[in-house]
Amino acid sequence: MDKPGFQFELLHVDRHCGARLGRLTTPRGAIDLPAFMPVGTAATVKGVTFDLVEQTGAQIVLANTYHLALRPGADVIGELGGLHQFSGWKRPILTDSGGFQLFSLASRVRITEERATFQSHIDGRTLELSPEDSVRIQEQLGSDIAMVLDHLVQLPASRAVIEDAADRTVRWAKRCQDAHQRPDQIQFAIVQGGLDAELRKKNAGELVQLGFPGYAIGGLSVGERPEEMVEAVELTTPCLPETCPRYLMGVGRPQDILESIRRGVDMFDCVMPTRNGRNAWAFTDDGPVKLRNSRYRTDPLPVQADVVTPWSHLSRAYLRHLFMADEMLGPTLLSLHNLAYYQRLTRQSREAIANDSFLDFYRERMAGWNRDPAELGEEKPATGD
Repeated sequence: MDKPGFQFELLHVDRHCGARLGRLTTPRGAIDLPAFMPVGTAATVKGVTFDLVEQTGAQIVLANTYHLALRPGADVIGELGGLHQFSGWKRPILTDSGGFQLFSLASRVRITEERATFQSHIDGRTLELSPEDSVRIQEQLGSDIAMVLDHLVQLPASRAVIEDAADRTVRWAKRCQDAHQRPDQIQFAIVQGGLDAELRKKNAGELVQLGFPGYAIGGLSVGERPEEMVEAVELTTPCLPETCPRYLMGVGRPQDILESIRRGVDMFDCVMPTRNGRNAWAFTDDGPVKLRNSRYRTDPLPVQADVVTPWSHLSRAYLRHLFMADEMLGPTLLSLHNLAYYQRLTRQSREAIANDSFLDFYRERMAGWNRDPAELGEEKPATGD
């Protein structure tokens, strides 16, 4: 990385697998890798203040170019000092480019070689997003890490469709690189190519030749099976420079995170911790705890005893009560638990990599997550209290 204040250090690789221990330093602080980034799409992690997000152990969060461009507008955020000043989060921020919305809002977007043209899902107005627009917006937002605009398509798709999108992603990446001006922000490129090994390798190679300071693996968690996702990660990571951070976009089951760390991925994001938390689903080392189930009505245990936070002493019974009573505190507390669980997972992964014992840690966690729900006494969610 040739920008002042930015540095990537590869500190150690587990001698039994590809798991990497690293550190990405930015002007707003260092990020210990592997790392999980909570998703704050609209400059907020849903239902949770940023001081509480920081208490879970998060060192970086993610925000979204498309959504912030629509409201309140990148010009508004820029005028108010950028995302950090606007939101109150002082640590590093990564902004997605709007490329994911080419997939998630496919019925509302028209894509040409020049740009994507959206019909707003909020009020129907038109938003044009070219690679240059995406760069300009992200520079107004003032994120520390900006993503290039990529072309993401849903899987399964024909090889021709996937190849067309992957080739366009390279051309758009070069345009993003040429348009980038902000000295206190770095850009990551995004590898596309679907599940096709040849296209993945070709796309990665072309992007690496452009010399970005970081690379993301995109185009996954969009309809493929988990084992297909793992296979795509396994064939892509060797194509990326060892001297750059590697980011797997939007993949967030704990199982998928460990599978990907094992194969050399450094960074992750997903809405799953907070979305599941809002729906009474807690992550634990023994698999999910679905708090609407009646078996937790009088359960005095905390959700996970060694996920230590200021709120972790609260019982499953109390948390269940909050959900059954439709109290808004329930979704907030369980979102915080899940965020803290994910930060604990990546922290323990870092410790295991440093000791060359990641595979042992991986096997232990997988054994717990793969237990039969019936063994844990899980049942269908209750419909009343």
